[in-house]
Amino acid sequence: MRGEAERPTAVHDRGRRARYPFHPRPVPAPGRGYGAITRDDWLDNTSLYWLTNTATSAARLYWQQAVTGQNFYAAADVSLPAAVTVFPEEYVQAPRSWTEQAYHNLIYFKQAGRGGHFAAWEQPQLFSDELRAAFRTLR
Repeated sequence: MRGEAERPTAVHDRGRRARYPFHPRPVPAPGRGYGAITRDDWLDNTSLYWLTNTATSAARLYWQQAVTGQNFYAAADVSLPAAVTVFPEEYVQAPRSWTEQAYHNLIYFKQAGRGGHFAAWEQPQLFSDELRAAFRTLR
């Protein structure tokens, strides 16, 4: 069809409604991954979900949010000690003011210089350094 490539592709939720996929960043060039992720890494991870038949249970949280109409990004009301690192390539980057409204006992907050949605995979050293820094205050 003419102009087909210009329109977003609808994802149908079993006839209930049409949703459009969210693509926050461009797809990497063939053979290259996001950060430290290679094509083989991605295939290994995808195969793990596929072959163990666990993709559905891993995605259940997102499905439940969509079905109930709840806002996945609505502010929480958490009083336990919480640590947050915001990665620059994450889909949603909550500013400290929003984070403090949701996590009333915020013990650590930092905006990292690199990393994204799969920060532990993309930047493992940075991610582990952030975990250590966050929990250092609880020693």
